[in-house]
Amino acid sequence: MTVTEEIHSRLEETFHPRRLEVVDDSERHRGHAGYQEGGESHFRVTIASEAFAPMNRVERHRAVHEALGRDLVGRIHALALKIST
Repeated sequence: MTVTEEIHSRLEETFHPRRLEVVDDSERHRGHAGYQEGGESHFRVTIASEAFAPMNRVERHRAVHEALGRDLVGRIHALALKIST
């Protein structure tokens, strides 16, 4: 399973979002810190779920990181999040 698929799977399982987009943005960062040949180092995630309704911005980001887990987050150099309800 690719990192992109793992991110998608864990977020889908935890938040049951009505919208979820996971984009491997690594190629745009070629030559920058953290870039890995073959990609899967920089990601952009757009997620919309009612589960985020009672949370503020910081709580939403923490919830996503928790859902992904320390093991997966440790393999990612950059993670851009756009979170809504």
